[in-house]
Formats: sequence, structure tokens, C-alpha cells
Amino acid sequence: MVFLKGNIMEDIKILDYIKNVLENMPTSWLNLTTHRLDIYDEKLAKTQFLEQFEILYNENNYKASALSELPTAYDYIRLGHPLSSVLEWAIAKLHHLKPKNAISFSSQTTPILSILRKNLLDNKSTQINYTGDLPHFFDAEVLQRVYGYKFELNKVEDISEISDFTGSSIFFSQQDEIFKNNLNKNIDFVIHAYSHLGSILLVNGEPYLPAGRHNESYVSEIQHVRRRETIAMTPANCLTALIALIDKSSFESKKSNVETNISTALSRSKTLVLDSIATITGAATKALVGSSGLSIQYAIMMGLVHDAQENHKGKAIKFVVPSNCYGGTNDQARRVAACIENVEVIDLAVDGDNDMVQSINIVLDKIANEDAIPYIIAEIPTNPRVEVPDLIQLKGALSAVRKTSKGEIAIDPVFILDQTFCPNVHFLGEGEILSTVRTISYASGSKFPSGGQCTAGYVVGNSKTETLMEKIEMHLKLCDNEATNLQMEILAKQLPSMNERIMDAYQNTREFVTFIKETLPEAKINFVSEELVKQGFTPSVFSLDLPTKGNTAEEKESYKRALNHKLIHLMITEIPNESKYCVSYGQLMGCYWTIPATSTQGTTKEGDKDYIARVALSPNMDLELHKKVFLDFVREI
Repeated sequence: MVFLKGNIMEDIKILDYIKNVLENMPTSWLNLTTHRLDIYDEKLAKTQFLEQFEILYNENNYKASALSELPTAYDYIRLGHPLSSVLEWAIAKLHHLKPKNAISFSSQTTPILSILRKNLLDNKSTQINYTGDLPHFFDAEVLQRVYGYKFELNKVEDISEISDFTGSSIFFSQQDEIFKNNLNKNIDFVIHAYSHLGSILLVNGEPYLPAGRHNESYVSEIQHVRRRETIAMTPANCLTALIALIDKSSFESKKSNVETNISTALSRSKTLVLDSIATITGAATKALVGSSGLSIQYAIMMGLVHDAQENHKGKAIKFVVPSNCYGGTNDQARRVAACIENVEVIDLAVDGDNDMVQSINIVLDKIANEDAIPYIIAEIPTNPRVEVPDLIQLKGALSAVRKTSKGEIAIDPVFILDQTFCPNVHFLGEGEILSTVRTISYASGSKFPSGGQCTAGYVVGNSKTETLMEKIEMHLKLCDNEATNLQMEILAKQLPSMNERIMDAYQNTREFVTFIKETLPEAKINFVSEELVKQGFTPSVFSLDLPTKGNTAEEKESYKRALNHKLIHLMITEIPNESKYCVSYGQLMGCYWTIPATSTQGTTKEGDKDYIARVALSPNMDLELHKKVFLDFVREI
């Protein structure tokens, strides 16, 4: 490890403090993938944790009680988490940068792409300087042709060879030590990649750059790429990195031990995961497993764009997205469209008074008339109103042969099915309802597949999508967004019991829904019918539209929103060990409550948001206690 001249004592103090923090940190820092909304202020998500952490550092306070009281850091582990925040804080402090200027990634290539994306939109040149080799999955030709990114590559033997560049200058290197200071006035961004762990991006600024030259505007853009297209370095890998930083050790000394222990176990885990997904889905194609649901979705979108560019050159690409779907999908689709000239997002009305099949027919007729390429993203059941369309009619709408305005046969759609709420339903296998329509199905692994223990997601396709799946796999690898070793181990442990957990959680949910109907009949509950259950749809989530009062529409809406918060506050206060104010689903135990409009629909247009309560139950919870507390709530109103 190389310390900066004149600051050795301060650097030693930082490392000593981190060592003590790791010895006293809450266990949730290592294993939690979700975040509690009752102690989370999204506007302060990227600053609040570190501001209070800095206070503890200045007081040399690393007591377990003090660390456990720190506010929630970031969200899930995409935008970040406590250990990634601590790692970035330490790296930045040792480089004498602002904490926000250090950003960790699970991926080695996505930090490069995050800079290229902003420079594409800003019409700014980029030079990628590197020593040794770029990652083998870094495909410059595909990045330039499919993503539209503009850059030049410059291989150097040493960082001192890099001269001033008009535009952004990136220095990329493979490292075996966590701390190595490579900052100088000719470099805007340093990316250190670490085998098995991911990478750390440093946004250069004071005191290294001359006055007037700064890169502050890149920080939030880079963080947003991490939130929507990949994930932060995982908690387990951040812990490994922090220990290596404290020990001033090289990964090389540990590599042989790590590789021999991991390779055999990983191969076994991967085989078990792929076999489990094949059994669960009945799909014809090999499953692909990514670091998160949005990592998978990004690979799907870019794989389909790539296929369209090769097979339908010059034609417009239309991603059809539910107007009220959760923020990640909505935002990511629009971010892809912003970067690629002939890609556009079309809204799809699916919930409430809107019929999904009817909406799909209208949209596909319009796209066919324009001779464009239709890619439809939809959830079944829908979120948050848990609706399932008529599947026979859906198949008919997707299968219909349509004509362009010139009378030619239009391009058939690809149906991209988000199956997170009911991953056990067979849509794609031979003879199943969507086996004859080009359909890709994916699921967020932070839900039922892992029981909330990791964020990894997976995707499968039917027999008509084999070539598309090849493209999706290419882009998953290109972005270095495949699941980590530990994620695969967790999935290998949890997937075999998934269907049983789904059924047990459904039984709890059905019983709770029945109880609510009996005790508060004026409430409107969105849940699957008994008829849909017979078709195999057994979700463990429902939405609750509470009764309201008032003289005007505004008064009624205000009363209902306040009632939502009152119910959730009562539940999490009276049952703190099980009831959480949280956005997830498919957890191993407890009950999660949220209001989609203020959580999962964060980037959705205001008119399409759902100000209702969404409740997700697990197979392991004290249902009788939840009934009792809900009855108390009913008596209070």
C-alpha cells in the first residue's frame, strides 16, 4: 500500500477505525438486500448515512449500538448499501477526495459504460487508457455499433504516458491491491478492477485537477447507471475489499486458495441453479443468471436492440411498457431510448379500468402500421393490483398476423414477461399458453428465488427465442452483470424449496385476505380469484384500497393516504420483528408493507401512481398476531 506523502497518521487512523467498525457492524450490513422505508429518506439516500458515519469517525465511536442506529444507506444493493458506503468513504478519504467521488461496482465494465453514456448525451469525446489488457468481455465494436458509444482506446505501459486529452480521459487497470493512487492532472476517471470482486471508480477532482476543471456533474449520473443497469459491489465482496485494505494485502496471495475452493463449489451451484430454473419454468432455453433483476432486464433490452439492428436495419424499435409499472423498469426503458436514436417507449395501460389484452391489441396495430419492431414488457400478475389477463385472448393478441401500411406482413412482437410475482407458473414450455409466441420470461431473484437473501435475477425463453437468448447472454457478459459466486450459492440453496414456499405463503395470504374482507368489508382488495388459483396463480401479495371519507375528492384522497400510513405504522410498531415497511416480496419470514406510489413507482408519472397499501406475506409468520393488530386498526377507525 502506498500512502500519500504527509498524511500517514491520518491514513492509519482511518484504517484503524474501519477495522473496529467491521468488528462491531450489525449483521444486517452483510445479509440485508432490502431497506426499511420508515428510516429512509430517499432525497438524502446518498448522503445521510455517510454524514452521520463521519460524525462517528470524528468521535472515534464504533460501538455496535451507534452503528445500528445509522440511517438506511441507499436502496437494495443496486444504488448502494452500508458496506459499499464505508468502502467508498475509506477509499475517497485515503485519496483525499470527497466520499461521493468513489463509486464501487460489482461489474468491471459498467463503470466505463456509465461515463460513455453521459458523454454520448453530452456529445463529448472519451479516451480509454489502459495497462495490461481490458476485460476479455469488453467488446469495443459492439459498444460503438449497438450502444452508440464513441471512444478511442489507448494502451499504455505506465500511467505517466497519458497526456492531456480534449474530453474525458479514463485510466483502467486490473489491480491486486485495493489501494493504489493513480490520480494525476491528465486523468478524469480512474477505474481499478479486481478479480472476483468488481471495481472501484474514482471521479477525479481537487486537489489533483487544475482550477476550473472538475467532473462533479458525473457523480449522480454514474450512480444512476449503477442503480438501473447493474449493482454496487456486493456486501460480501465489499467486506473482502475492506479487510484487504486494512491488512494492506494483495489478492494474489489469496487467489490460489480462493480459486481452488470456489471453482468446484461454483460449478456445482451453477448446475443446481440452472437445473432448478429449468424444472420451475419448464422453459426450453438455458437460463441466464444476472446480478439483479434490472441487470437481467438491461441485457434483455440491449440484446433485443442488437438483434433488431442486425435483422431489421433502420426500422424503429418500440418498447411497450406499462405506464404504472415500478420505477426501475419504467426508468431503464426510457434511459435506453434516450441513448439510441430509433428506440422509443410506448405506454401500455394494464391495470384497473384498463384491459391488458385490449391495450396490447391497440398498441400492436399502431406499431404494425408503422412497420416498427414491437417489444412488450409486462408483469403477470400486474403490480400492484395483482390482475391476470385472459391468457387465451393474450395469446391471440400476440399471435395475430398484422399488416403494415403498405400491406406487408408486420414484424411479430416479442413478449417480455416479468414473472416475479408468480415465478412457478409455466408459460413457456412445450404446449404451454405462450410456447408458440416469441416470449422471454424473467424474475427478480431478490424475491422468491433467494427468499430475499440476494438480488440475483434470471431469464429464460421458449423455443422460438433461442437466437434472441444468445444475444441477451452476450450483453449480460459484455456488461459483466452475471451473478456473483455467492449469489449462485444462495440461489442453489433456496431455489429447490421455492415452489413449496410460494404455496405456503399463498395460503397465509388467502387467509389474511379473507379475514380483512370479513372485518373491513368496505375495503377494496386486489387479489387473485379462486378461478385464477386453479390456473396456477398463487401470489402472496395483495393490494388494499382502504375505505375513505370526506366531502370532496381531495379530502377523500387525503384521508385514505393518511389511513395507509396509520395502518403500516401500527403494524410495524406492534409487530416489529415481523412486519416491516419495505418494498420487497417473497421473503423467508415476516410481512412487508409498502405504498407503491411512494416507493416502487418512484419515477412513474404522478397520474399513474397507486396510493394504496401493498402487502407481501411469507410462509413463516405469526398470522394470528397480524389479524389481531389489523382488528385493532379497524376498531380505531
